[in-house]
Amino acid sequence: MKIKSIFFTSLLAAFISLPSYSDQSGNKNMIKMTTSQGDIEIELYPEDAPITVKNFLEYIESGFFDGTIFHRVIPGFVLQGGGFTSDMNQKETVAPIKNEADNGLKNTVGALSMARTPNPDSATSQFFINLVDNAFLDFSAKTQQGWGYAVFAKVTSGMDVVQSIAGVATGNVGGHSDVPLEAVVIEKVEVLGE
Repeated sequence: MKIKSIFFTSLLAAFISLPSYSDQSGNKNMIKMTTSQGDIEIELYPEDAPITVKNFLEYIESGFFDGTIFHRVIPGFVLQGGGFTSDMNQKETVAPIKNEADNGLKNTVGALSMARTPNPDSATSQFFINLVDNAFLDFSAKTQQGWGYAVFAKVTSGMDVVQSIAGVATGNVGGHSDVPLEAVVIEKVEVLGE
């Protein structure tokens, strides 16, 4: 019995001393978004939103986001990007993913969520950064109206850049409203620690 007790104690100690997810993966849950307004560092939440994070990382790894813009800027609400080029052409995406808004994460200041159509499971590449706490975007029920928007990451550094982008002049461009009149370009998105 004593041997079993020592074994389990050793096993528990080894488990507790295991490095965190970020250490094991070379910090793959941290990304840097280089924009024409400055850098934004973002922490991904793969344990809470595995499907969404995997999808987002695949877009990063393919270089999809490089050269896209923040095409929707609404002060006191959100910045939306990840789908259009600076000439307002929408990029072709892969298949939409399942909505993970029921993961308990909230649309608070600095949180990144997936943009989508009225269909809850329609998110592809577009995302938004919450400029304020937007509780009405959170999951409330598994209904079309209640699904909400899946939070999968949060800005950890560069909220000053985010707020700077929120202050640019916007207007109507090609049938789209709230478009920055001078393009705010996402020049590169990269995983840190690689």
